Amino acid sequence: MATVFTRNRPSKVERDPDSKLGPDTSTTSVNTIPPLGEALQEKRFWFQRTRSYDPDAIATQASPPPCYPSLGALPSVFDDAETAKRYQPPPEWENTHRFDPLARWTWREEYRLVRKVDLRIMVWTCIMFMALELDRANLGQALTDNFLPDLGLTTNDYNLGNTIFRLSFFFAELPSQLVSKWVGPDRWIPSQMTLWSIVASAQFFLSGRTSFLVCRCLLGILQGGFIPDVILYLSYFYKHHELTLRLGFFWTAMSIADICSSLLAYGILHMRGVQGHSGWRWLFLIEGLLTLVVGIFAFLLMPAGPCQTASWFRGKNGWFTEREEKIIVNRVLREDPNKSDMHNREPITLGLLWQSLKDFDLWPLYILGLTFQVPMIPPNQYLTLSLRGLGFDTFQTNLLAIPYTVGHIITMLGITYLAEIVGELTLVAGAAQIWVLPFLIYLNVVDTAKVNRWVIYAVTTLLLSYPNAHPIQVGWNSRNSNAVRSRTVSAACYNMFVQASAIIASNIYRADDAPLYQRGNRQLLGILCMNIVLYGLVKAYYVLRNRQRDRKWNAMTPEERLHYLATTTDQGNKRLDFRFQH
Repeated sequence: MATVFTRNRPSKVERDPDSKLGPDTSTTSVNTIPPLGEALQEKRFWFQRTRSYDPDAIATQASPPPCYPSLGALPSVFDDAETAKRYQPPPEWENTHRFDPLARWTWREEYRLVRKVDLRIMVWTCIMFMALELDRANLGQALTDNFLPDLGLTTNDYNLGNTIFRLSFFFAELPSQLVSKWVGPDRWIPSQMTLWSIVASAQFFLSGRTSFLVCRCLLGILQGGFIPDVILYLSYFYKHHELTLRLGFFWTAMSIADICSSLLAYGILHMRGVQGHSGWRWLFLIEGLLTLVVGIFAFLLMPAGPCQTASWFRGKNGWFTEREEKIIVNRVLREDPNKSDMHNREPITLGLLWQSLKDFDLWPLYILGLTFQVPMIPPNQYLTLSLRGLGFDTFQTNLLAIPYTVGHIITMLGITYLAEIVGELTLVAGAAQIWVLPFLIYLNVVDTAKVNRWVIYAVTTLLLSYPNAHPIQVGWNSRNSNAVRSRTVSAACYNMFVQASAIIASNIYRADDAPLYQRGNRQLLGILCMNIVLYGLVKAYYVLRNRQRDRKWNAMTPEERLHYLATTTDQGNKRLDFRFQH
């Protein structure tokens, strides 16, 4: 959020002498205050930077990014004496010592620093997500190596295992997020990884239905909360539009892990018979140990925040210079002053938890999270079984699972960038439903038992190459939360609804509907059509909510707005000066 109540830049900055607003400028003329950059559209992407782009221009702009068009081109809250007082970071915030509203920097400095943050923070975050996906995806590869017959399981047992995993994941989401906010994600995330990798490796010793279901439950409990924990962690370093794009990279890492998992499975499953054990047992053991290594290094490579990177492993001076820390802190706060609401190790109280859970303005996004992936999940979960049913052998099946993943990466990154370029979240996110529609119609109207197996494979591959809107919607949920407290809880809530969708989807394809799953495909088509309508309703909801805010805000005088800011008890996205993105 970035709001202000006058278009006139102040000639002096009034402040409390004990505040952290930098040098005392209460008696300083406007000529000594560093100038702000010209209020221009930010060149966010390399292909937008033409000859007219000046990398040495001041990036500390006189107006916020164009994500609040209804408020007009207004200065940052920290460039106005009155509003700056209301948004000053509290002294207990871990980055307060680097907060300085008079700080100025160039676009060259900012973009170079963003690249450095990408290398230091984002790359390792993606590696951790790949480790998570290795331990989630290898069950699909195990299916190709007679996993179910070896343990005496049916496809309904497989569905039950997926359901138990998702339920455990679901119930662990919010508690995990609360623990992470309390002890810090830099401590909790590596602990999670270390614990679940031990359970993942222990699947080597599976003996039947009971041990399979117990391991699914334990993995769900230990892995639950990892994704929202990481999203909250990344929000410390990135602006909103940057976070959305990085989440695109984040889920790209998941798809890369799926490719790596298929390639690893191709090699490891050849170990069937080594020391008398099945290949799938070696698959679980080896990939679980790989995750354990990543988890141990995560303790060393995850700093608590941008100003807390110094350690014996990362260097006594840390990863960023004092100026770089100042740029990271101030550029993020200029866009969203509410990111200083809470310390990074401050727990969420029960009162704050309830306040966040009852935030009805985020429930449209939760509902989308519940349904938007359901039409795609069953064909994905049953892909390896379907390919074996079409006559492909174990090793062909693992290799044939790679092409759709490559297509998925391309389409997902494409719509993530498109959403930020055109400034449209709802309609771009809904494009995935339109993509899948013709392929589901085909599966419903054609007798697939009489069609060449390569045609079925091509249709399924194209369907699963859909442009996943998950990165857009996760970033969208974070933006519309507008407070650290709300962002912490809403990230977990959104992911809980996503896990609930997987529980629903895991029970659509049933054994009595095999092998063509005609009943299941009809259900998927119906849910898909419902989703298309839902995206339109969510768009309409946020448009109407913003219009309501505009009417109230525009009816107030500048003095009334200042009084509102000084006295309001509204928090987060309930403030009249906040506009929902859609």
